[in-house]
Amino acid sequence: MKTISPQDLNNFQLQTLLQTAIAPRPIALASTIDKNGNVNLSPFSFFNMFSSNPPVVIFSPARRVRDNTTKHTLENVLEVPEVVIGIVNYKIVQQISLASTEYEKEINEFVKSGLTMKDADLVQPKLIEDCPVNLECKVLEVKHLGTEGGAGNLVICEIIKIHVREEYLNEDGNLDQKKLDLVARLGGNWYSRNNEHNLFEVPKPLVTKGIGFDLLPEEVKLSKILTGNDLGMLANTEDLPSGSFHDDESKHLEAQKHLSENNIAEAWKILRK
Repeated sequence: MKTISPQDLNNFQLQTLLQTAIAPRPIALASTIDKNGNVNLSPFSFFNMFSSNPPVVIFSPARRVRDNTTKHTLENVLEVPEVVIGIVNYKIVQQISLASTEYEKEINEFVKSGLTMKDADLVQPKLIEDCPVNLECKVLEVKHLGTEGGAGNLVICEIIKIHVREEYLNEDGNLDQKKLDLVARLGGNWYSRNNEHNLFEVPKPLVTKGIGFDLLPEEVKLSKILTGNDLGMLANTEDLPSGSFHDDESKHLEAQKHLSENNIAEAWKILRK
């Protein structure tokens, strides 16, 4: 395994490595305003949710690596501690990329990107009407992580109102993961898309306790066919079936087909002698 010390890389190399490895990252389309009323819109992939009670999200407009300058978004939230965060989906991904252009401070990125401004209910920054979800937030704190190029500035935001476009809801009135078609940032120019063609479910072992890898039968655990994912599914079984087990590769292949369909019970039936 190759090992790397961060101090052995320059800022650009380190940023490229980390942004490629730590991915996919959700995108915050941050709408802010300065004390003179200038509107700004810019996407940030250093973003996530960190609490649901109170509802808190954090995004980080880092200092530019190339010249150590700060971004208008950071300057704005320090002047007016409010922000609207729009969630980004595939339908607007090219427009949000355009909004990341480093226009002059007085330029309105809503106009440049063709996205639609709408007055918010509780904060001064504008809603992004095109986003499937908008989060009106008050800024609780801005924590500076350094003074050199690449240093993050954590904008800690409490959500005070949520707006959801109804076409992204399911019949129960909840957000539909498939309909959202969210995008995320990877390294370089790469993005990922999360739609019905690449979504999958993994049941959470919250109520039941799986037997774990250590209790899997040796005939199964040492299989040359079953992968770590396959074994993880089997190890998430609450009770190990009784009896002896096959070490036959053809049986393991047959069981693997059932595991690919999340049919763990049937896989165990195949594996038992």
